[in-house]
Amino acid sequence: MPLTEPHDDHLRQEDPVDAVRETGGGAPDEVGGPEVTAADAADASATEAEADAAEASTPEPEPVLPEPVRQRIVALTAAVLPGLPADEVPVPLRRVAKFAPNRRARLGAPAIAAQLTGDPLFRQRITARVLADTGDLGAAVLEGTAPAAADPVEVAALAYLARPRGWRDLIEASGAAVRAEADSAVVAELVREAEQRATRAEHDRAVARVEAEKLRDELARVREELGQLREESRQLHRSLRETQARERKATELLATERGRAARATADADAELRRVRARLAEAEAAAGVARASAKEARSVDDARLWLLLETIGQAAVGLRRELALDPVDKLPADFVADAFADQSGTTAAGTAARARDTDDPARLDQLLALPRAHLVVDGYNVTKRGFGEMSLEQQRKRLITGLGGIAAQTGDEVTVVFDGAERMHGLPPSPRGVRVLFSRKGETADELIRRLVRAEPSGRPVVVVSSDREVADGVRRHGAYPLGADSLLRRLARS
Repeated sequence: MPLTEPHDDHLRQEDPVDAVRETGGGAPDEVGGPEVTAADAADASATEAEADAAEASTPEPEPVLPEPVRQRIVALTAAVLPGLPADEVPVPLRRVAKFAPNRRARLGAPAIAAQLTGDPLFRQRITARVLADTGDLGAAVLEGTAPAAADPVEVAALAYLARPRGWRDLIEASGAAVRAEADSAVVAELVREAEQRATRAEHDRAVARVEAEKLRDELARVREELGQLREESRQLHRSLRETQARERKATELLATERGRAARATADADAELRRVRARLAEAEAAAGVARASAKEARSVDDARLWLLLETIGQAAVGLRRELALDPVDKLPADFVADAFADQSGTTAAGTAARARDTDDPARLDQLLALPRAHLVVDGYNVTKRGFGEMSLEQQRKRLITGLGGIAAQTGDEVTVVFDGAERMHGLPPSPRGVRVLFSRKGETADELIRRLVRAEPSGRPVVVVSSDREVADGVRRHGAYPLGADSLLRRLARS
């Protein structure tokens, strides 16, 4: 469709006189046109003055557009805006032209509307592209007519952009059609709401009828239940009278049974007195028996004392005969002094007198023996019982616990730790506890076996270690090996 230049009230139309001036400045036409006279020039000057006066007059204000028409104008402009050359796009709209299609009309609507109103040249460029896309409808709008089947909003938007003669009438007619359509929609909505209210009213009436039927049925059921309740009440009254009669009979029977119970209680009291008399006689006989047993025990104690006194005097005589003086050091002290420089020798003639047991109570039994010697594998016990502590804290906790055992039992206690040399800065050992560290080239296990071999045959020596090799070694030398758990449980009780 050939594009025609749309009419615009705000654009100045070219004057024929201007065209003549541009073509030759009053020269005769090459094809033989009439020569321009002075009168014609004067008339042209008057026409130009009138055109300038008309141009200087105030243009008519923009019409008030219905909202659907305004939105359609913005949408048409936003759709063709990216197709314009960059130099033809106004500066305020160059950033809007780069928006996505769905954001261009929504975010750039104020700027687009302002440019369409204030820039007629930009509006004509947009109109030319929009009319090229609308086909016959655009041609009809340019002619100032609106097809009857056309969308009034579309017609008003094209008329606003193209601005043919009578475009304001087209916009007003389209606005009236839009308003009429809106009024029709409102009327249709009102009719639809009225129909809905009528439908709801009919439904409510039907529901009310159903509810009324339900209430009638419920009333009949309640009346029937009321009759049943009355009949049950009469039956309950009869049952109550019968129960009261049975209660009177039960009361009479209770009085009779109470009399029998009183007689039985009297008989039981008499029997209790007879039993107590027999018990007193039995207690007297038991007292006599206890006195006899005490006398017999006194005799046994005298015999036992005499036997022990004899043994003690025999031991004193033996010590005097052998000329044995009290010793200042114990066998373990000699090992503690020289265990790093001397090699031990296996004591001959030691019998397999050790008894292996894992019973925790066995430790208490062995420590109760006279002059017992407790030897502890230090790190073997601490790492099993409280290995989360540092080595210094482990040693301190074990030595403190062994001091309590030594104070309770009076036995000799020796604890052995692995170490290349003796640790410095150790706290003083508790009374009765000897703390040893193995020397360089010797382990704590070897030092424990040396301590056991140094003890005399017959003295109870208890070695606490969960090391199977240590337990087997000390058992061969007559010691009593026990696991580390037995000592840890003993320390936990302290």
